[in-house]
Amino acid sequence: MPHLDLQDVTVRFAPKRKPEVLALDRVSLAVEDNMFSVIVGPSGCGKSTLLRLVAGLQEPTSGRMLLDGAPIVGPSAERGMVFQSYTLFPWLTVRDNVMFGPKLKGQSAAEAGRIADELIAQVGLRGFEKSYPKELSGGMRQRVALARALANDPRILLMDEPFGALDSQTRQLMQELLLSIWQKHRKTVLFITHDIDEAIFLGDVVHVMTARPGRIKKSIPIDILRPRGIDTLTSEAFMSLKRQVLGLMHEEAVIADRG
Repeated sequence: MPHLDLQDVTVRFAPKRKPEVLALDRVSLAVEDNMFSVIVGPSGCGKSTLLRLVAGLQEPTSGRMLLDGAPIVGPSAERGMVFQSYTLFPWLTVRDNVMFGPKLKGQSAAEAGRIADELIAQVGLRGFEKSYPKELSGGMRQRVALARALANDPRILLMDEPFGALDSQTRQLMQELLLSIWQKHRKTVLFITHDIDEAIFLGDVVHVMTARPGRIKKSIPIDILRPRGIDTLTSEAFMSLKRQVLGLMHEEAVIADRG
């Protein structure tokens, strides 16, 4: 049984005094345990909507969503979420932000502090425990967001273009950091991006979505050995996969542009 199993998930929006919008159309997706799955697709195809469904922040119009065989109903700490925007509590320090989830689950302050200190060190922010979000760069804030999501020990980590607002150099460093942490924790990851290089560099499999209404057009296994580094980006295997994904994305972008 897949760790995450989406079966014929459909989402329709009915804005007031406007035509109904079919955002997702019978999306079926299976994500295996410990797998790093990435979703790409043209703008407006429903990538973020799909992730919000799995997070329990929206409900599908029809279809089934299962995590380890149990229906997904509402938000839960078992599904950790990292957004593109910096969703830290501005009135809390770095350490207190990371401790927030474990303390909310009833863990002692000592245990929550131990978890926070370990994760803060893993994301390279030792020495910034007492800093506030406004005192950090964008990349540092996303490191805190990642640590905070992992602090709850979620069964699946959901990431919605978390590095989209970063400059290219910081973005590459964050990708490498994410992979090193993923290798350590081996969480199941569902990652949304519009960046093809990022998708191939990070993923075990890349799911390409169609233009709206969003469907899974093709799932492409990424048969590139790990660990991956900067040299991966110029390898023959990487470039071959990039051409394949780029071709599929271009087909859908043309369809989206034609309306």
